Amino acid sequence: MPKTIMIIDDSATLRQVVVVTLKKAGYDVIEATDGKDALNKLTGQKINLIICDVNMPNMDGITFLKELKNKPAYKFTPVIMLTTESQEAKKMEGKAAGAKAWVVKPFKPEQMLAAIEKLILP
Repeated sequence: MPKTIMIIDDSATLRQVVVVTLKKAGYDVIEATDGKDALNKLTGQKINLIICDVNMPNMDGITFLKELKNKPAYKFTPVIMLTTESQEAKKMEGKAAGAKAWVVKPFKPEQMLAAIEKLILP
């Protein structure tokens, strides 16, 4: 059974690139446009990993991460932050909120898949 990954980004173009990469690698994908949209789509189904942008309208990635960790069903779901933010302070804030990895845009699909494979056990 394929693993399910949620991609959260306000850029439709970036979501499309990530979705194509993930589907080629055999993953099922759920898309969300921001943190609020993502929380509405998390209805208790099994999500193996979440890839989330930091800077988004309505609810940013760090706020989303804090909200996610308060949900018992998703408390241990690994999250990769995919962002243009590369400052150490932002990374520390993400790590404190529960992010497991930090990938800076633009990224190479192989780089993303390598990070995913480290966080999702077969």
